Amino acid sequence: MSAGPSPQKIESVLRAALTPLQPGPLQRLEVVNESHLHAGHAGAGEGSHFRVYIVADCMTGLSRVARHRLVYDALRDVIPQGIHALAIEAQGPDPA
Repeated sequence: MSAGPSPQKIESVLRAALTPLQPGPLQRLEVVNESHLHAGHAGAGEGSHFRVYIVADCMTGLSRVARHRLVYDALRDVIPQGIHALAIEAQGPDPA
């Protein structure tokens, strides 16, 4: 399996991008490498699989697509470094 960016790298990039949008600290930001769950699947050797959990004020009132767009925009330079799949669970502090 190809080595992609570390979960710490992804978290650092997301924190740098999202913190300026926040009135306070991010309530939750967790990046989990799930590559081991995809070993042997088609495309598994093309990069790493990650799941991102975010709870942040800046997500409040945004559609699911807009929340995902914020994450993808923040990671635009990191994705080509070896992210094959990215699952995103993003919401405001009071999920709708």
